[in-house]
Amino acid sequence: MADVQAHKPHRASKKSKEKGASKHTGEKNPKAFAFSNPGKLARQAARSHDIKEKRLHVPAVDRLPDEPPPRLVAIVGPPGVGKTTLLKSFIRRYAKETIQDPVGPITVVTSKKQRLTFIECANELEAMVDIAKVADIVLLMIDGNFGFEMETMEFLNVLAATGMPGNVFGILTHLDLFRKPQALKEAKKRLKHRLWSELYQGAHLFYLSGVLNGRYPDREIHNLSRFLSVMKNPRPLVWRNSHPYTIIDNYRDVTHPTQIEEDEKCDRTIELSGYLRGTNFSAEGQRVHIAGLGDFTIKEMEQLPDPCPTPAMEQALAKASGKTGRRRLDEKDKKLWAPMADRSGLKITGDHIVITRENGFTFDKDAVGIERGEGEQLIIDLQNERRLLGQTDEGVKLFASGQKINQLPVEDEDVGNTGRKSRRTARLADGESGEPPEDEGFESGEEDEMEDGSDVESEFNEMKLGKMFRKQTDDDQEEDIAFADSDSDLGSISGDEDQGSDFDDDEDDEEDPELKWKDNIMERASQIHGRRKPFRAVDLARYMYDESMAPTEAIKKWAGQDDEEEIEENIEEDDETFFRRTGKEDKEDSWEDRMIPKFDYEQLEAKWSDKDAVEALRNKFATANLLDDAEGEGEDGSDFEGLDDEDDDDEGDGAFEDLETGEKHGADDEDEEEEEEEGEEQPAESLEAEREKNARRKEELKLRFEEEDREGFKNDKAIARREGGNDDEFGEDDWYDAQKAMIQKQLDINKAEYENLDESQRIAVEGYKAGKYARMVIEGVPAEFVKNFKPRMPIVVGGLSATEDRFGFVQVRIKKHRWHKKILKTGDPLIFSLGWRRFQSLPIYSISDSRTRNRMLKYTPEHMHCFGTFYGPLCAPNTGFTCFQSFSSANPGFRIAATGTVLSVDESTEIVKKLKLTGTPYKIFKNTAFIKDMFNSALEIAKFEGASIKTVSGIRGQIKRALAKPDGHFRATFEDKILLSDIVFLRAWYPIKPHRFYNPATNLVGWQSMRLTGEVRRDQNIATPLDKNSQYRKIERETRRFNPLRVPRALAAELPFKSQIIQTKKQKKETYMQKRAVVVRGEEKKARDLMQKLTTIRKEVVEKRKAKKAEQHEKYKKSLEEAEERIKSKEKREKKAYWEREGKKRGPSGDQGGGGKRRR
Repeated sequence: MADVQAHKPHRASKKSKEKGASKHTGEKNPKAFAFSNPGKLARQAARSHDIKEKRLHVPAVDRLPDEPPPRLVAIVGPPGVGKTTLLKSFIRRYAKETIQDPVGPITVVTSKKQRLTFIECANELEAMVDIAKVADIVLLMIDGNFGFEMETMEFLNVLAATGMPGNVFGILTHLDLFRKPQALKEAKKRLKHRLWSELYQGAHLFYLSGVLNGRYPDREIHNLSRFLSVMKNPRPLVWRNSHPYTIIDNYRDVTHPTQIEEDEKCDRTIELSGYLRGTNFSAEGQRVHIAGLGDFTIKEMEQLPDPCPTPAMEQALAKASGKTGRRRLDEKDKKLWAPMADRSGLKITGDHIVITRENGFTFDKDAVGIERGEGEQLIIDLQNERRLLGQTDEGVKLFASGQKINQLPVEDEDVGNTGRKSRRTARLADGESGEPPEDEGFESGEEDEMEDGSDVESEFNEMKLGKMFRKQTDDDQEEDIAFADSDSDLGSISGDEDQGSDFDDDEDDEEDPELKWKDNIMERASQIHGRRKPFRAVDLARYMYDESMAPTEAIKKWAGQDDEEEIEENIEEDDETFFRRTGKEDKEDSWEDRMIPKFDYEQLEAKWSDKDAVEALRNKFATANLLDDAEGEGEDGSDFEGLDDEDDDDEGDGAFEDLETGEKHGADDEDEEEEEEEGEEQPAESLEAEREKNARRKEELKLRFEEEDREGFKNDKAIARREGGNDDEFGEDDWYDAQKAMIQKQLDINKAEYENLDESQRIAVEGYKAGKYARMVIEGVPAEFVKNFKPRMPIVVGGLSATEDRFGFVQVRIKKHRWHKKILKTGDPLIFSLGWRRFQSLPIYSISDSRTRNRMLKYTPEHMHCFGTFYGPLCAPNTGFTCFQSFSSANPGFRIAATGTVLSVDESTEIVKKLKLTGTPYKIFKNTAFIKDMFNSALEIAKFEGASIKTVSGIRGQIKRALAKPDGHFRATFEDKILLSDIVFLRAWYPIKPHRFYNPATNLVGWQSMRLTGEVRRDQNIATPLDKNSQYRKIERETRRFNPLRVPRALAAELPFKSQIIQTKKQKKETYMQKRAVVVRGEEKKARDLMQKLTTIRKEVVEKRKAKKAEQHEKYKKSLEEAEERIKSKEKREKKAYWEREGKKRGPSGDQGGGGKRRR
């Protein structure tokens, strides 16, 4: 084998090939994360985008205050479903108390910063509508053994129309009535899916199994309460976020008793209290609407201490003092506020208090071991002997760190207890100079009265007082004196023990121990509080509107210059010079304080008669030549030479400086005026120096602007985005975050500005904030409200804006509810629930006719929207509303008639109605005819000249002119000749105006709604009138015969060939078919007669046979019915016997369970 065999080279090993590829590159393997199903990929991508889009919404201003009001939890459901039991269970869970009759709003503290207000919704449609507008959390009670009822579905639809809150939960009760677990499981599943179809997929549904000791099981209530406490605040509704409102939890009648004695039905003055919600209430003149009562103006409003505060403030105080804050609520902090409910035997109802006790009262105050309720303890305390405030058997203790006083140190017994006999006067302050504080009173008395006035000496003895209030003997007695309503107004100094070493020990030993705290009170108050800071915005606002001060005096006080000056007054001549102006005041009153300044009119006339001065003044306005200014003309201020004759203090000469170009116009500096007077002109700067100066100025402005706008919302890019110049620069979520940041920044600015004001000024500017507990006094309330007051009916007070206080025509988009049985008719009264109001009006329904006009509809469409127009209070567009025909519960059907939204508000409307006018011709001249019976006067015809008319046969025409006689007749032309029997009609559009009818639904004082015509006739037993022309009757029309068309021979000869009239001449000879007549004769006639007879006999036999067969079938059918009836009676007897036998085995084990309500 000489030849060497050539072998194929080996392939490279797989290890070496994959060694480099096995390294991890950090990227996802596309094959590992690929979708095998393209449809699944599309669904997952759509779902991720849906989740991302749900997070985005129009940024809204967060008006929730730092101390929010309690969240309102509404318990809604039909009667007998367990609402009161659930409310008792919640109160027991949160407050550890048992309330027998829980009515009205009940507020409880649930955590350190959260409170809940529970309210049970009454089984009345008015209460459901009001609760739906204010509820934050809705607990929907459903009888699990019965299912959904009409009240539940009505409330859900009212919620959907007025604004669905974010937290609506279902609660199933009466589940202990189910005997089989499988039936209970199926009922839960069925009701859960039914609730989901009404609310949303995944709505929470809780289950309450049974009742133990009058309450639901503690574990189930605990789980429900835990769920309520961890819920987040949902996105606020637009209506609540733009209106102030409150739900009243306490009311009193504060009418003067003499007015009630004179007239029991006089208008009352009531006082309503509750937590403020929504936006801020105006401090003065706030217009409100009380649902079910009407519109009112709040006479007086006052912020009250919170009756049910959270422990957050106590924790903040403990943290500031260095103490350890609590981590949980103690039993004493679980507070409850239920003024309308029967709590511990005490119940506040209107203007009186009811105290009840089952076992009677024990009025012995010294009895030991007797448990007393809150009301009984109040009676026992009132029975004690009359004592002073804070007085006990051990003595009176004014301060926590002071001593107890057993008796007053009286030196002269005759003067000791005589009481005050004269007006309260000022007490002299030792060593005081300057004016008193601005917020304190000021009064100057006469020395003669202080020295020899016996009444003053009888009021108090000088030796009893500390040296602070003793009468001075120095020369400075004529100085001003400090006056305060009480000793504590001069400054609280309790607890300052370090400053006591500065007192004179000798004088302290001589004085009584009770009056030591008054020594050097002004000095220590000044050390504590210090001197008032000058240039405070708070003080400036108060000085500006103080009419007792001159402007110069206000400026001095604001700048703090009043402390350096002393105002001397001659007390002896006080009565003579009280209303007289002195020379000093005239000097201080400068010309700027005058409403009309003083001018030299001759000098003004000479000045403004100069044309150069007038031209210079014109250049200051929009008519100036901007091109010349841009080129540099007028930079030296030469155009304003005629205006520089005024003084330096003239602020109205329009002088200004352009910061962009550095150009000065109308400069009023003294140096420039002197130079202009001397005729010297400043040398013009070079162009480069001017550019450098402008560049430095722009850089300085830019740095200052960036310092003010650190967030970057006012830079060039942000401004371009807001103007729509460059929308693509935003990322996917940048715009949304930027808008929220801008809103938050504005809120911070507002908050910082309001914090600079004191409480009174802040309330005047900002109003009463939400979250505060306030009372409001309302006048002019009907007496029936106090007489018919029901604590179970909620009282909602909603604030009105300026627009909502006006009335006009409201245009809405409305749709009849699919569950309402009857369609709605135009002009029938309908009850609207729009905004805070409930009122009755007469709507007119219309539809857009080819977008040219709104055509009136007599009835609402069946399954589509239409337009509605009614007279009522104006409301913002896109506000939802609901409509009812009646609030009465006697109506067994669905009571919500329609729902819709507001489109626009306007004082005028344009709705037209189709109108057909008919007439008949009485003279015809070819294509012209005279028409009668269509109009009544020539004026009406003149309005319709040129209008198109038409006959019933379809011949069109036009109205020309009115005839002179008779009145109402007119001449018309048609496109063809009409007949005397034709009817001519005119189709026109007639404008319709809605009735200005507004009837507020005042159900709290008794209300009668407007009834339909049929209801009035039924109540009055009046027969329905029958119009003869409106009745249907059979129409008989005679057959009309028209003459044949006759065409003249000359015209027929000129017709073209296709249009020639072809007439067949009558044939004179008979045709073959006319000649050939068939006559039956002989045998054929007999055969036909026989066949006819046989057929008749056969038909009669068949009829007899059929009748006999039907008779037999009836007998058979009757026997089957009897057999079936016997079988049913047998089954009934067996079933009755079975249940009699089995019912004894399955008898009830106890008295519990069952709703006990009557089923409809």
